[in-house]
Amino acid sequence: MKDSVTLVGQSTELLDAIERASLAAALNRPVLVIGERGTGKEMVAERLHRLSLRWDEPFIAMNCAAMSENLIDAELFGYEAGAFTGATSARRGRFEEADGGTLFLDEVGTLSSAAQERLLRVVEYGELTRLGANRPLTVDVRIVGATNEDLPALVDKGRFRADLLDRLSFEVITLPPLRARSDDIMELANHFARRMSVELGWPDFPGFSREVRQQLRAYAWPGNVRELKNVVERALYRWGDPATPVDALQFDPFDSPWRPRQSIVMAGAEPAVAAAEQRAAVSDLRAAMAEYERDILVRTLETCRYNQRAAAEALAVTYDQLRHCMRRHGLLRAATS
Repeated sequence: MKDSVTLVGQSTELLDAIERASLAAALNRPVLVIGERGTGKEMVAERLHRLSLRWDEPFIAMNCAAMSENLIDAELFGYEAGAFTGATSARRGRFEEADGGTLFLDEVGTLSSAAQERLLRVVEYGELTRLGANRPLTVDVRIVGATNEDLPALVDKGRFRADLLDRLSFEVITLPPLRARSDDIMELANHFARRMSVELGWPDFPGFSREVRQQLRAYAWPGNVRELKNVVERALYRWGDPATPVDALQFDPFDSPWRPRQSIVMAGAEPAVAAAEQRAAVSDLRAAMAEYERDILVRTLETCRYNQRAAAEALAVTYDQLRHCMRRHGLLRAATS
């Protein structure tokens, strides 16, 4: 079973994106897939490949952000023996590996200017030159790029080539975030829970309690479908009881009273001295505690994209308690304005 983000759901926003991908699949043209992390960009790229005439040829994926600028050229275009120190033998690049098929370039917006220039030549002419080679090679590759960045804005800032963007954007498919697909949340949660039940050897998935269902629907899901998958699978394995509905969630696996916190160290001071001076600087304990509480509220609301029910869940307080704290710190009006 492949561990990847699954395109599950019946929301209009998702179905529109899937339909556009299905229509574009048959055309031998580049496609850009835009979306936040965890929305399923690689799944759309795979769909474009499977529904194309290239379906029985290679589908090669590469995360451009995971490669240093020095490695990008070698990974994409390959190299000859002796092209650089350590190149003891020739190696094909991702373009050659994908010849006849599809090359999925994730985080394409992170490519360096030099890599963008070489990529442009492949898109335009179907030609590339390995590092250290003198003669070009011809490849037949369909490119699907993906990013969570605003590429036209990067063009305006001089960080992405306008001519390359023109050639890559024959079709642009923008995937909706999970918060815009609220009707799909429980369908996805049940889908991942049933798969996890099989992995755990449970006879059946016992379902979620009413409170857990409410928490799943109320949460803002900044990590989208991938985060939902992690939360659901973690909840099942920790619950450990296949006979009763799952009644506990943990959205943040790092949440712990023993979680390491970044120390505040003053320039030129030893940690112990800095800590002492930090404590000495607090002359009004109540004011300091109030400021600390307000800071926690602000940061949690920002993380939850000002979804107050999700913030209450993250802080382990009730919705009414959160609203009371917000009102005390003058945050209620700012959050609703």
